[in-house]
Amino acid sequence: MNQDEKNAILVVDDDPSVLESTSRLLSAFGYLVSSYGNATDAARKLQENSIRVVLTDIMMPEVTGLQFLEMIRSFNPGIPVIMMTAYAELDMTIDAIRKGAFDFLLKPFKPESLAHSVKKACDHSRLKELEKNYTSTLENTVKNRTRELSDALTLVKSASKEIVERLAVVAEYRDTDTGKHIKRIGMYSQRISVALNMPAEYVEKITFAGVLHDMGKVGVPDAILLKPGPLTPEEFDLMKTHPTIGGAMLAGSSYPGMAMAASIALNHHERWDGGGYPRGLRGEEIPIEGRIVMLVDNYDALRSKRPYKPAFDHDKSYKIITAGDGRTSPGHFDPKVLDAFLRVAPEFDGIFMGSCP
Repeated sequence: MNQDEKNAILVVDDDPSVLESTSRLLSAFGYLVSSYGNATDAARKLQENSIRVVLTDIMMPEVTGLQFLEMIRSFNPGIPVIMMTAYAELDMTIDAIRKGAFDFLLKPFKPESLAHSVKKACDHSRLKELEKNYTSTLENTVKNRTRELSDALTLVKSASKEIVERLAVVAEYRDTDTGKHIKRIGMYSQRISVALNMPAEYVEKITFAGVLHDMGKVGVPDAILLKPGPLTPEEFDLMKTHPTIGGAMLAGSSYPGMAMAASIALNHHERWDGGGYPRGLRGEEIPIEGRIVMLVDNYDALRSKRPYKPAFDHDKSYKIITAGDGRTSPGHFDPKVLDAFLRVAPEFDGIFMGSCP
């Protein structure tokens, strides 16, 4: 809006002498005046959206000033409308106020009264425009800041995820399947959690936290981790310390994802029937995240080559988990988690073979 448009006034009156005198006065006061003798032409001018203030006679033969006021309010509710009238009727004045009139001028009016009323209306119009622009600027600023904050949080979240995965790789570094196993555990856990109808926040946390399940293996000697044959009872006792080590390493964080990681590290070798370790928990004494990762870790171990066993295919691994093989039993697993596994097992095969994201 240029400087002239900022002072643009629309005058509407069916009396040519009033229209001319009012327009001249306003022009002398420095306003850009558009004058019309009927409401139809005046309404067309208003559609240009450059008028700051409207002065209209309250009594016109074609369309009354009150009807014209309603017309203006229908497409431009914010523009100040000053009503000019030779009749100071109270009912008409009240009606005009209800319909949104900004001010009244009683004909014949003094030049200073006209100047004061129009200036007051222009100031009001400018303030409304400033408010609108400020609100728009504020909204855009909030949107931009929100987007910037969202981008920053995404970056931090991605960096945190990568740091956690790199940390988890430390525990798996001595494995020939470095890094892949821990990522698969997160993806398996995600599928099971969804099948169990867990909340989205929980699904996200276990996908993140599951990768740290074997963090405690950093405290187990290579000679035990990589031994090509069965472990002696003493060696197995040392191996069974890795859940406690991992739980202690990850404990004490205020971050919910890390708190879950500590729980998983500590409990992912507990069994539903109470025959697991390190604490011999039974049934629902075991946190649900531990029960989930316990099953998916068993599946991935069956699929993977180990110094003491060959890699099994999906069908054999599925059969061992669901029917048992003497070493592994369905009674080791939470029945609900096992049922979820039955429903999503084909996706597990895709994850292991690298075809599922």
